Amino acid sequence: MNPSAGSEPRIVVGVDGSEASRDALQWAARQAELVHGKLDVVMTWELPTSYGWATPYPEGFNPEADTQRLLEDMVAALLADHPGVVAQTQVIEGHPAPVLIHAAEGAQLLVVGSRGHGAFTGMLLGSVSEHCVSNSPCPVVVVRHANPS
Repeated sequence: MNPSAGSEPRIVVGVDGSEASRDALQWAARQAELVHGKLDVVMTWELPTSYGWATPYPEGFNPEADTQRLLEDMVAALLADHPGVVAQTQVIEGHPAPVLIHAAEGAQLLVVGSRGHGAFTGMLLGSVSEHCVSNSPCPVVVVRHANPS
């Protein structure tokens, strides 16, 4: 990573609260330490899809605020282990794949976790990580969660 003169490398990391995304966040923090970079930690949210029926939401339902709290908790835990890392958080409404591609514009690196599903889980990327690998404007690192089983 070769940042422009006088600027810190920007590493974008997408998280969703899963173990794979926590691993990706840890990996990105270590990389930020190595290159004296800063993290942009991005988490997305979407309203549940309804098909012709009005969806009743419980009182106090606020997915954006809930997502923000989850993200802040993840980043606070990360910064306790990596106090020298500068991290900015963003909560954005939308599907994670295009949001992360947009967030990665101008970044030196995009980091995502892999949560592939199916009979050959170990060989598959999740749809979001696959989209990022195929469409990112910068290099992408996909961090697999080490499953102890």
